[in-house]
Amino acid sequence: MIKTAPKLIGAATLTAFLGFLPVNLTLADEMAIPVGSQGERSQADLPRTGMSEESVRNAWGTPREIRGPVGEPPISQWYYDGFVVYFEGDRVLHAVLNPDR
Repeated sequence: MIKTAPKLIGAATLTAFLGFLPVNLTLADEMAIPVGSQGERSQADLPRTGMSEESVRNAWGTPREIRGPVGEPPISQWYYDGFVVYFEGDRVLHAVLNPDR
C-alpha cells in the first residue's frame, strides 16, 4: 500500500492541476445556412464556363454594368441583377451569385 500511495497522490495532484488550466473547446466556427437556400447556388440559372459573350448576351440580355477588360489575359466582369459573370477574352470563366441574393 505504501508503494501505491504516491501514485494516487501524483494522479490526484495532476488532475487537480489540469482542472485549473483554461480550456478552449471552440475548434471551429459554425456556419448556419437556412435549409431553403442550400440548393440555390447549384440550381441557379447562370452562364456556364466556356460560353461566349454573344451567347450570354442572347440568353440574359445586356448587363447593367461591364468592367474591364483588365490584365493579360484580359478579364472582364459583367454585372447582372443577381449575379456577375467573369470572362477571359470572350469566354465565361465563372459566374457567381451576388451575396445579397
